[in-house]
Amino acid sequence: MHRRKWILNVTSCEKKDNKTAELSVHVTAEEFDVALEESYKKNRNQIVIPGFRKGKAPRKLIEKMYGPSIFYNDALDMILPAVCSHGVTEENLRTVGYPQILDVNIADDKSVTVKYSVDLYPEATVKDYKGLRAVREPVTVDESAVDGELAAMQLKSARIQTADRPAANGDTVIIDFEGFIDGKPFEGGKAEDFELTLGSKAFIPGFEDQLNGVQAGEERELNLVFPEEYHEEDLAGKPVVFKVKVKEVKEKILPELDDEFAKDVSEFDTLEEYKASIRENLLKERQVSVDRAFEEAVLQKLAESVEADIPESMINSYIDNQLNNMAQQLSRYGMDIGMYFNMLGTNEASFRENMRPGAINQIKISLGLEKIAELENLEPTEEEIEDYYKEIADSYKTDVDTVKSGIDRDSVVYELKMRKASKLVIESAVPEEPKAEEKAEEPKEEKAEGEEAPAPKKTRKTAKAAEETDEKSEPEAKKTTRKKKSAEDAAKDE
Repeated sequence: MHRRKWILNVTSCEKKDNKTAELSVHVTAEEFDVALEESYKKNRNQIVIPGFRKGKAPRKLIEKMYGPSIFYNDALDMILPAVCSHGVTEENLRTVGYPQILDVNIADDKSVTVKYSVDLYPEATVKDYKGLRAVREPVTVDESAVDGELAAMQLKSARIQTADRPAANGDTVIIDFEGFIDGKPFEGGKAEDFELTLGSKAFIPGFEDQLNGVQAGEERELNLVFPEEYHEEDLAGKPVVFKVKVKEVKEKILPELDDEFAKDVSEFDTLEEYKASIRENLLKERQVSVDRAFEEAVLQKLAESVEADIPESMINSYIDNQLNNMAQQLSRYGMDIGMYFNMLGTNEASFRENMRPGAINQIKISLGLEKIAELENLEPTEEEIEDYYKEIADSYKTDVDTVKSGIDRDSVVYELKMRKASKLVIESAVPEEPKAEEKAEEPKEEKAEGEEAPAPKKTRKTAKAAEETDEKSEPEAKKTTRKKKSAEDAAKDE
């Protein structure tokens, strides 16, 4: 039934301040009767009429007994999507969000007039989009960063050996342990032959500190308290005693930083050559980071220059899209988004409110780029369109024909126009040096600390999942095999 071509007539279309439009669409009695007949066929098996088997009572008799409106609601549900779509298409409107039904009038002759409103896609204005000024950090690498990379490789190449001395921070101890609350062992609080690196903060506070100075063969009782914010509520804030037996203490013997070390870990013959290679790679990484930060800063300046009345439906649609992506990513780790909100100590309403400024910012960038593409008459060539299809095919390791069947041409044209507009804005931008007081040190990578837990194996698994979730919490690269239903969808993905 949903595939039927309905015969409809737009009787009025009134735009209000270029923000919304109100439309009236007329459905003839004959068309509405078709919907009523389909509603009857769909629901007749649920209606009991004395003297008739289920599903055999005539429609006229049912309408006589229960009233002529018995099938109205279902019939309207069938026809309203087509009504709303028809009005927008006939009037060539560009809309966002979903239509809002204002009134449904069923006349005595059973013809129907539907009045509804739609939010119009915002018309943006953007000025002075060429020559935008943004701070560009210098591309430099501090020698401490090179030393840090060397130290990391040195640690990776370290030799592990048994230490005949008391354990110190950085050593690995092989332990058996069991935890007790009120004298009783608890689930997940026991392990054997567990390797724990002192100082890793894999356990609850105090556990590793109280093992400093232990020696192989020693047994200790650790009196601790679970943190109040501990992830397992039945353990949070409770005192616990861990009985620990130390089986072995291991230490790392670092190799000397010399030419032999460089030969072992790289293709270079000398330590200086190896350091030069590290410096070069760090400079390349820094260049990519600086370029990306500059592009983001320029697009932020563009967003500030865009003027547009963005309807709430567009903002909500963008946030919905982001939350759906997040929910899909979390589901890979067996977590639903409600659990994620609980972990953050928030709820969906607060989370959505926090996302709102970013949503408005991204929508403004998309609107600005669309307008620039229009003003500059930026259109992709046939060669560029084909190259785009090939690019997607290569990234998904499939053939071009498959990609073309999954991505409509209009979406590709839109994407390439946005790329061209973005390139124009960024390449014409004027980089500025950061002010002396604004210069910041290069961000230093911090080692991820495991989630606190009594049982390390469980903790490590949980910490790993948390790290992966954090890494993937940013939206994934656009999977453009998904059809874009409208320019609004493309604006969401931008």
